[in-house]
Amino acid sequence: MALPQELIYTTEDIYSLPEGQRAELIDGQMYMMAPPNRIHQKLVSNFTKIIGMHIDSKGGTCEVYPAPFAVFVTEDDTNYVEPDISVICDKSKLTDKGCNGAPDWIIEIVSTSSQKMDYSLKNALYTEAGVREYWIVDPQKQCATIYHYEEDAAPIIYTFEQPVRANIYPDLKITVSELLK
Repeated sequence: MALPQELIYTTEDIYSLPEGQRAELIDGQMYMMAPPNRIHQKLVSNFTKIIGMHIDSKGGTCEVYPAPFAVFVTEDDTNYVEPDISVICDKSKLTDKGCNGAPDWIIEIVSTSSQKMDYSLKNALYTEAGVREYWIVDPQKQCATIYHYEEDAAPIIYTFEQPVRANIYPDLKITVSELLK
């Protein structure tokens, strides 16, 4: 008797979803996305503003994109994510559809429904894809877990009250609690 085959989804399946329905793909598995809450959106908005203003003030060329923004982190069509915030410094990765390849810096705001995705599945995907820096901001735990993949070091956990230095912008420090005011 033949074993049932596991269904592998592709980006074609993502683009076939009904209008307004969002999902991500990791290794061909589809994960539906729940609508974000107000705190989540406030953090995304304020992170985007702070990072964008910093880039502009330094005359930088990197670009910051809040979700929904398509990121195709691998060359195959079985991985498609919409990080809450993506900072891309290599403009050759940008197309009208999104980003082809790893952003330099990704920030994910954790929600109850995304914990496993953000801490485990996306963490593995992002490190393998070549993301330089990954922040997991967890409003429930009031902490941010920071990965500097280039340094191959253990993650550092900060409370929302502690300033966090962005590795790709050493002169940028963000205190998450300030973004919630």
